[in-house]
Amino acid sequence: MPASFKPTANTRVKRMPKRARYDRDTVHAILDAGFVCHIGYSIGQQPFVTPTAYWREGDAVYWHGSTKSRALMAVESGAPVCFTVTHFDGLVVARSGFHKSVNYRSVMAFGKPYKVTDPDEKLAKMEAFVERVYPGRWKELRPVTKQELKATTILGLHLDEAVAKVRSGMPVDDEPDYALPIWAGVFPVTQVLGRAPDPEVPDEGAPYVEPADLEACAGLALGSPTRFGNMAAPMKYFWDGTGSLWMKGALAGKPAAVFTSSSSMHGGQETTLTSMMQ
Repeated sequence: MPASFKPTANTRVKRMPKRARYDRDTVHAILDAGFVCHIGYSIGQQPFVTPTAYWREGDAVYWHGSTKSRALMAVESGAPVCFTVTHFDGLVVARSGFHKSVNYRSVMAFGKPYKVTDPDEKLAKMEAFVERVYPGRWKELRPVTKQELKATTILGLHLDEAVAKVRSGMPVDDEPDYALPIWAGVFPVTQVLGRAPDPEVPDEGAPYVEPADLEACAGLALGSPTRFGNMAAPMKYFWDGTGSLWMKGALAGKPAAVFTSSSSMHGGQETTLTSMMQ
């Protein structure tokens, strides 16, 4: 396999050609750093551009979706597409509006996609996608069902015609402008994977109660620490969400008790109990 893509009429960069990169290593690195692509295609005389998740295997990229997807149905028979990926790396602030820019890495690929039809290959592609986004997750998931496999379309595009374009570095101003007392520089832009929120109901620790538990219970014993003569906010928030149970009489007639506690010498327990019984 050649180390670089051969420029074509579609991929030869004419505007700022020094930013063009035709080597496969750069193209692959930009693709591997992304998760979302944009696919351009036409249905009749109407052009469309659809964002979707993708992954790369070797010298091909893949994307998937529902068998009922109009975007996939329009190109699965081999209609030409333009496949693009872009990373926004920084705001380039120059000394004039004309020379302001952005730092970026991008790839454009052209070709006719093909449909993955073999069930075993489809399953392998689905595993590759999951492992691309969530390494190590595939073996923890339940098996894919036949219906799920049947309902999924996977398309591939061989990277035969592709190019990268990259801008990096500081702003480039007109020579006289460098003497102006105007700040210029780059604000880097990075993408960070955040921390997943904790589950609403932890797997361990004190038991949690949901409205359905109240409806099924034989009786209620409710406790809350004193908060300046009122029940704690989480308790109040919970009770404020049980209005529908009271309206349909699901809690009527159930025996109930309330209790509270406080580390303060200033009291307030009585009013806390009253607020819980109202």
